[in-house]
Amino acid sequence: MNVRLRISAALLAVLASSPLRAQTIYPLDRAEILAGSRFDLKVEFPGAPAEGDVTVTINGASPASVLGKDAVFVRREDGADRSAVWIRGASLATPGAYTVEATGGGRTAKVGWEVFGTPERRARNVILFIGDGLSVAHRTAARILSKGMREGRYGGELAIDDMPHMALISTSGTDSIVTDSANAMSAYTTGHKTCVNALGVYCAQNKITLDHPKVETIGELVKRRAGGALALGVVTNTEIEDATPAGMVSHTRRRSDFNDIVEMFYAVRPDIIMGGGSPNFLPRSTLGSKRTDEQNFVAKFGEAGYRFAPTATEMKAAAADPATTKLLGLFNTGNVDGALDLKFLKKGSVDRFPDQPDVAEETRAALDILSRDPNGFVLMVESGRIDKYSHSLDPERAIYDTIMLDDAVKVAKDFAGTHDDTLIMVVGDHSHPVSVVGTYDDARPGDLLRDKLGVYAEAGFPNYPPADASGYPPTVDVSKRLAFVFGAYPDYCDTGKPYLAGENVPAVPAPGQRNVYAANERNCTSPMAVKRQGNLGLDVSQGVHAADDVVLTAMGPGAELFHGRMDNTRVFRIMTTALGLAPRP
Repeated sequence: MNVRLRISAALLAVLASSPLRAQTIYPLDRAEILAGSRFDLKVEFPGAPAEGDVTVTINGASPASVLGKDAVFVRREDGADRSAVWIRGASLATPGAYTVEATGGGRTAKVGWEVFGTPERRARNVILFIGDGLSVAHRTAARILSKGMREGRYGGELAIDDMPHMALISTSGTDSIVTDSANAMSAYTTGHKTCVNALGVYCAQNKITLDHPKVETIGELVKRRAGGALALGVVTNTEIEDATPAGMVSHTRRRSDFNDIVEMFYAVRPDIIMGGGSPNFLPRSTLGSKRTDEQNFVAKFGEAGYRFAPTATEMKAAAADPATTKLLGLFNTGNVDGALDLKFLKKGSVDRFPDQPDVAEETRAALDILSRDPNGFVLMVESGRIDKYSHSLDPERAIYDTIMLDDAVKVAKDFAGTHDDTLIMVVGDHSHPVSVVGTYDDARPGDLLRDKLGVYAEAGFPNYPPADASGYPPTVDVSKRLAFVFGAYPDYCDTGKPYLAGENVPAVPAPGQRNVYAANERNCTSPMAVKRQGNLGLDVSQGVHAADDVVLTAMGPGAELFHGRMDNTRVFRIMTTALGLAPRP
């Protein structure tokens, strides 16, 4: 037998022993579905079988008889070698176990779903705080800077920690152990896991990003709640179209579909929308616009009864006006500046946008307005730059934005003090590989950065000045500071000092090379700077996320359901359970 024939025979043997790819059913196996919530049922059949050659059943019956809608069959969907069966906008009102079975091309696939109901409503209001990328080290560092430490004991508790209920939340998605903010937030807002970059959809094989099978978000649910819609608030210090805030209302396979996401915000119309990202709201003809059409969504929201606030001053005035029930606040063309720049260093874009609110001020304004709704409300508040500053390997900015999150939670806890029917949760959407390993002490002998690092008994305690009333030390430029280190990074120069001139840029494009990044030499000129060889690929310019569990703390009606280790989808389940969102029998 010649070589070519031997190879062909071996290949045929492998193919004969390998199972052919079976059809894929969405929602996926082990999906937990809120009774009465809407979702798209889709089955993808490889090989593009004809309609007469496929069958789909739910608990042995036709999907139409169970879901009350006829299925639509598509041969060669998107021109590809597959067929599809769709039922869009389906729902299941009766809790219980459901088995979906699909047969086609001689192959059968089967998934099981749990449809869950909810008891009577216990919480009038739900407030979900997302510290984007919030990891244990962020909490620890914020507590040290904000509360101080003497003889190993903290000087007080953070508001985010001082809650009676706690759980570890696992954040992996359907395609990877390490998730991004879109996938992670989608789990919180829909109760379904999905893949990286996806919001409110399962990741099918559709070519168009908006065509993937959808699952309803909590934002949409509360706006169509039987017995009266709840007020809805979405608050962030990132661009409002960014993954975490977008997760409250959006359905797209690609989180960067900012113009479409603005339209989705308009379709759902949360009562409060606050953050940055104004260019995607403005018509193409407007200087600085990022839209590809002439739609003016600032004007559209105005026509829908929203008061517009481009500054913190106007936001506060709107909140103080009893007539305000809807507010659109867009305070920056990009992300709103973080606490360290906004309050102390005046870097970033503060010179161009000097009147931006912090997250605590946004939260106070949102609560003032949302509490005017007699049906109660759901509010999502994100301190989003914890994540962005962790990506840029900028510890002090990430820590100050963790303190800012804590201030916002204080505002909510004060509100709950007079509204004890309010469920409050604080959680990261994912983690970063970060740790506090000791202190950098300029007084230690030696010329190298590693000489300045003290660990164990040599670490002692940092010498940040006492924090102000909001929990911020007035300066981070101290001689003995936290050694807050990153576990995954590109080539960069580690200075061991705060970046006082502006947010850190760890790596820049390498000259003459495509998709290759090199250490930012500007940082390498700093005294004691050490050039670190990255442990990430050369095409990566910043830090990355981790698969570590995140900590959730909670208080209020329903908070007792958080315990032990839980999947991130359970956050949705507990919120909807506390609100009693399933239809009554």
